[in-house]
Amino acid sequence: MTAILDQLRTGPRSMLGKLAGDDDETRRPLPVSGMLAAVFTLGVGLAALTTLTLVGWIAAPRGTLGAGLPGVFRTAAQLWLAAHHAGFAIPGGRVGLLPLGLMILPAVLLYRAGRWMARDADLRLRLPARLPKNSPKEQAGARRRAQLVLVVQAGVSLAAPYALLAGLIALVTSNEITQPFIGEALLSHFVLAFLAGSLATARMIGPWRVMLRLLPERVRALTVGTAVATALLVVAGLALVLIAFVINFEQVEQLSGVLSPGFVGGVLLALLQLLYLLNAVVWAFSYIAGPGFAIGADTLVAPTGVQLGTVPSLPLLGALPESGPVPAWMMAVVAVPFAAGAVAGVMVARISPSPSYEAAPLWGFLTGVTTGLVAGLLAALSGGPMGGGRLATVGPSPWEVALSVALEVGVAAGISAGVTNLLLLNKRARAPLDKAAAPVRKAGAALAKAASRVGLAESDPRPLPGHWMDATEADTQEIPVIRDDWQDEHASAEAETQAQARPRPPEPAPVARPPRKDIVDESDDRGGHVIYVDPYAWDRD
Repeated sequence: MTAILDQLRTGPRSMLGKLAGDDDETRRPLPVSGMLAAVFTLGVGLAALTTLTLVGWIAAPRGTLGAGLPGVFRTAAQLWLAAHHAGFAIPGGRVGLLPLGLMILPAVLLYRAGRWMARDADLRLRLPARLPKNSPKEQAGARRRAQLVLVVQAGVSLAAPYALLAGLIALVTSNEITQPFIGEALLSHFVLAFLAGSLATARMIGPWRVMLRLLPERVRALTVGTAVATALLVVAGLALVLIAFVINFEQVEQLSGVLSPGFVGGVLLALLQLLYLLNAVVWAFSYIAGPGFAIGADTLVAPTGVQLGTVPSLPLLGALPESGPVPAWMMAVVAVPFAAGAVAGVMVARISPSPSYEAAPLWGFLTGVTTGLVAGLLAALSGGPMGGGRLATVGPSPWEVALSVALEVGVAAGISAGVTNLLLLNKRARAPLDKAAAPVRKAGAALAKAASRVGLAESDPRPLPGHWMDATEADTQEIPVIRDDWQDEHASAEAETQAQARPRPPEPAPVARPPRKDIVDESDDRGGHVIYVDPYAWDRD
């Protein structure tokens, strides 16, 4: 298994790197590089799946995975088609319930091949021949459009030969039991290769942030908002799957024991369930959105109730709840799409604010619509028939999931985008006023600083220390003086008469009194003086 993973990791680079012309002097045309990348992607992918199929053919009873080595190769090729989600026709029905996890293998190989193709064709240095000379903004727009054209050309250069080779594989692997749908094979291979090749080419142009800048601002905002909302729904679905698996672990273990696959078969069974994990995650967020999913005809697993019949003996399906009513608190999971929409609306408004108050909620609701379309596409890919009869309907309903997610995410995204846009507009409206008032504030500060140097201003706003009675009261009110040597008027008149009859001794020279401690003279070093007088000074004489 380790050798297989190493081969997948280093195969495209080592094989493509040995080709002639992979240097700075010789550059192939883009279609030629795309053809080589497609051929080696198919070769490495088929080699990996053939190795796994051969291991299973040795461990399983003969005839299960094909009769002889030609049957093993045919089975590996059919698995490669299934990895691109191309269905098969079988006697009495069709097989469309294919593991989404298997799609990771060709996606990774195509991405690495796309990066090699971009380096080999030297797409990073290809710029438009003529750029407008009006303004830097127009030049940046022209450069962005040219880069988008290069990205699309690279995606088509990889996807076109890749789809043609897939059509040949579908023709070769067709037999009387399984017949691949050639149209689905062509379409699925082209779409996956185009997306992987375009993403790889854009990544070669610049970092991940630069990739988003290739899109217009409004499209970039919708893309980021849709990606954020979808990612939150997927994370919530994964959490629900893990919780259900832990709660019903005993039932899952019993189903595994009933199958008794052995060691090698157990490893392959665990790998198969791991590949179907992404399908289970999509079913889980379909459950969270409200519509739920089905495991056969006349069945339903939803927050409103569970109705099941006989389910396939796949241990992963042992995590399903039992038939019957669902606790009322399980309806709380429906709040998750609204929370995802609120976060997506904030992202949309911050990336591309609207100049009007009415447009922002509409763009938020449009984000919900695009998220609903993505959720419906994932629901369609995660489900499908497993033959005829009761298992002709397995998985969520794409249109129900798309409608529910669009309404739930759209309403929440519209509200949050409107509120966020309103806050941003108010903030931007205050910015010019603050900018216009900045020179006035600076001039006032300069005048205050100059006046403080000549003692015409009081620049220290802190309160002055002193007595509890402030300076205004001390300056405007008389300080009462109370003497303790008071006599009545008769005694005073008599004493004055006696003093006039006797000669007066010479008055002594006035003695300078020491300064009073209750009078505080403070200077603020700017020419002003503040004096605080204690009204209770008579009590200390």
